[in-house]
Amino acid sequence: MADQSQLFPGKQFISTVLGALETKTVMSGALIRIYLMRAAMAGTIIGVMYLTYYTVLAAFDGIARGELVGVGHMVGAVVFGFALVFIYYSKSELLTSNMMIVTVGAYYRSAAWWRLLRILVFCYAGNIIGGLFVALMVRLSTLGGGEVGAEMSEAVDHKLAYLGEGVAGWGDLFVRAIFCNLMINLAMLLVYNGLIKSDVGKMLVMIASVFVFGFVGFEHSVANTVLFMIVGLQQSLDIGLVLGNLGIVLLGNYIGGGLLIGLYYAYANDDRRFHRD
Repeated sequence: MADQSQLFPGKQFISTVLGALETKTVMSGALIRIYLMRAAMAGTIIGVMYLTYYTVLAAFDGIARGELVGVGHMVGAVVFGFALVFIYYSKSELLTSNMMIVTVGAYYRSAAWWRLLRILVFCYAGNIIGGLFVALMVRLSTLGGGEVGAEMSEAVDHKLAYLGEGVAGWGDLFVRAIFCNLMINLAMLLVYNGLIKSDVGKMLVMIASVFVFGFVGFEHSVANTVLFMIVGLQQSLDIGLVLGNLGIVLLGNYIGGGLLIGLYYAYANDDRRFHRD
């Protein structure tokens, strides 16, 4: 008889995810206020760390105009990588990682579909609340002024420009969103599967995954939402383009994290077929 631990090496991952899903299902129902608070903290962390990312870019640009752009992007991406670490260890709730978790739950029929959808809806709502808090704080301070504000405004222009490029631009945005959450949830897969024992190892995996998304230029729905709110309180934005961007990125993020990681590994580690055979 073949060793099932070798045939289905991701069973620990599935068990951990289903355990997390049970907690999230209860919290998004009976403890909805607490769940929203945890989701708001994730949005706050994303907002603060994304602001720090653009502050790093502005600092390197200030040192040598245009000559250290690449270095600034690398350093900023490493710094932004700590956002996922802070979210994980503070037990906050982030939409993009929950996309993977609810999809595994859907595959194993661990909760009704409407309960799974409720987790995502309230999580995103909480993320928005946290991001809005950061956006308001930035608006009431000088944190988003000068070169930092210029960097964020330029980034928003770039993200919205995809919508004006027709199908090719939409496809480009969509692919970047898929790869973004593929990387985020690949990190969570490694964290949840029990093979990485040390906290340092877990942190390095999470930082590396976010570094890839930040440096290459992938698209993250929550980060984009927060950035749009920060810049939107400073200047007017085309709401249609903003919603178009978020719609495409949300769908791409779900495919990258929900299907390519969640569904993929749920199926690959389903030993029920093995027992039937």
